[in-house]
Amino acid sequence: MRARVLRARVHMVRALMALAIMAGLPALFIAAAAGPASAHVLETVGPYHLLIGFGNEPTYAGAQNSVFLLLTDAKTGAPIVDEGLGDTLKVTVGFGTQTKQLPLESSFDPDSGQGTKGVYDAYFIPTAPGDYTFHFSGTIHTTKVNITVKSSPTTFDSAHDPAGIQFPQQAPSNLQLAQRLDAQSARLSAAVQAADAKASSASAALAVGIAGLVVGAAGLGVGGLALARSRSRSRGAAADSQHPASVE
Repeated sequence: MRARVLRARVHMVRALMALAIMAGLPALFIAAAAGPASAHVLETVGPYHLLIGFGNEPTYAGAQNSVFLLLTDAKTGAPIVDEGLGDTLKVTVGFGTQTKQLPLESSFDPDSGQGTKGVYDAYFIPTAPGDYTFHFSGTIHTTKVNITVKSSPTTFDSAHDPAGIQFPQQAPSNLQLAQRLDAQSARLSAAVQAADAKASSASAALAVGIAGLVVGAAGLGVGGLALARSRSRSRGAAADSQHPASVE
């Protein structure tokens, strides 16, 4: 499976390089030659062609992908290899009002000879279906770059909902899982608050009950003391009545 994906990527890159080489030809010839690979945006900045799009197309939310850049010489179509390009050229991915800057990495490794010359990727996982914006800023050697491209039917592929190709069962998307988790968290928080409220009420009732017992005990103590004093007086009076005082 991985080998088929790599072969498909190689074929796509070759088609895109052919597109970059023929960029000076009429658009009709470019479209005819590029075919499906035309789902990328071709921009020219100074002496360079920048071919921009998603690294894997069609693009599905939840699957690893990348911002794809093919950098070539605008005159000859030769690929531009620059290991330090990620230090001078920055790419920011946007979705709605959210943005994230990603590191740009060269596909080609000069030490091993592996990879594709002129191809650079900024890897990420698009987590929601919809349109994405790629903004390139900085410099290519001494040439300033400030380019923004957005996915659309006329530029490069938008991210699709994977539900349409899932079989035999549809898995919930990351967004759906997050929404379910938020709902569960909200219910758990409400339950905890309700339990705390009940515990507070029970504690208050217990405190009132204890206070009542203390007051009752104090009342019993006072009553007992009064009863004891009353009995003591009664006994003294009875003793005086049994022994009357002598009269001279």
